[in-house]
Amino acid sequence: MRDQRHDFRDALAAHAEAFGVRLGEAQERRLADYFEMLGRWNERLHLVAPCAPAEFAVRHVLESLFALEHIPAGSSLADVGSGGGLPAVPCLVARGDLRATLYEASAKKTVFLREAAGALGLKDVARIINARFEETTPPQVNAVTCRALEHFAEMLPRLVEWSPKGARLLLFGGAALREAIEREGLSFTPVHIPESERRFLFVVGQNRLR
Repeated sequence: MRDQRHDFRDALAAHAEAFGVRLGEAQERRLADYFEMLGRWNERLHLVAPCAPAEFAVRHVLESLFALEHIPAGSSLADVGSGGGLPAVPCLVARGDLRATLYEASAKKTVFLREAAGALGLKDVARIINARFEETTPPQVNAVTCRALEHFAEMLPRLVEWSPKGARLLLFGGAALREAIEREGLSFTPVHIPESERRFLFVVGQNRLR
């Protein structure tokens, strides 16, 4: 009987091209380690909604990696509301040139993030902060990523105000988030996420159109 790890890796390989993602053997193996680890912790911490291995590979990991095209080489990231480490952890595994600061308000989820960073060999490139982002001084980064912030649309003005000047915002969401970005008058490019109906990666600049 095939195990969940094999199903996860098969889905990564089958769908990576659609997301413009190329992964080596070592990267696939580490992402499978991450999948297994998150699964063990998920029942206690509710890091992501329960899903099959193939769905996790596509809906969570490959969607996270879809942002890489918009992250220049050697960039540093601020991942806000990191939760189970999405999108930052897959991005760090796939791109050894990146560094990230992960912000998570839940102390228990922060424990998971630190354990995952250690297990995946990311301690030197992942800094994990247990705090609400708006209560911290923003780091000097090239990009701010956010995928699952609570009350995302309502929090967007605070996130924009907090983000370092010149940083690109890479935000995952649907119609409600798009409307919030438009209300802020920000310049942005919506990029449809492959194999989804209504999800987009919004590539947002800090220049206002009005």
